[in-house]
Amino acid sequence: MWQKTKHGLYKQFNFINFKEAFEFITQVARLAEVQEHYPRWENEWNVVNIWLSTHQETTTITEQDRSMAEAIDTLIKEGEPVSEWSKNEKKQQYKIKMYADGGSRGNPGPSASGYVLLDLDDKILVDEGIYLGITTNNQAEYTALKVGLEAAKAMGVLEIDVYMDSLLVINQMKGIFKVKNRDLWPIHSAIVELTRQFKKVTFTHVPRELNKLADAAVNRALDKALGIKT
Repeated sequence: MWQKTKHGLYKQFNFINFKEAFEFITQVARLAEVQEHYPRWENEWNVVNIWLSTHQETTTITEQDRSMAEAIDTLIKEGEPVSEWSKNEKKQQYKIKMYADGGSRGNPGPSASGYVLLDLDDKILVDEGIYLGITTNNQAEYTALKVGLEAAKAMGVLEIDVYMDSLLVINQMKGIFKVKNRDLWPIHSAIVELTRQFKKVTFTHVPRELNKLADAAVNRALDKALGIKT
């Protein structure tokens, strides 16, 4: 519902992610051109705030403001923007699963990280392996977790369930184990900060045989970097 404020008619719109918010802003911009009535707005990730005022010097709400408010509301159906973004895709983006792994051939030695993002129906959304150069197995596993979370964040994911076969990483992220290796402090801290940007992140330890997708991504990246034909 639009509210009368000292800055004009005001309403806040909340969306699934930045892409939805930006699509909505684009639609409002087209509408403003047609109506020749340009709103004031603010956008922070998935939230759009709009103020409508015809006269900047006064707080009077005019029929032009009300007409524009009604027109903006027509862009919204059940609290969601009208766009090509399907409801099924929104569901996938809201909550997903991630399998992550890292490997080092030598420890330290040539290393790679791998992560796989899946929707709740186990459809693969992203499957990526990244060669890291010479590092340790623990660094590779932590890097896999970090880049996977960054990819999920870029997709607009709000909730993510993380699965890894590294008991060390999982328990350190849960706070069960202390991070004793100082070389891991920076990346561990970065991941903790990253998790705060999601609505919810869970960490679950799984046996290696249940983490085959991420392990395969690791080995693909290593084999490619080392020139090993498979």
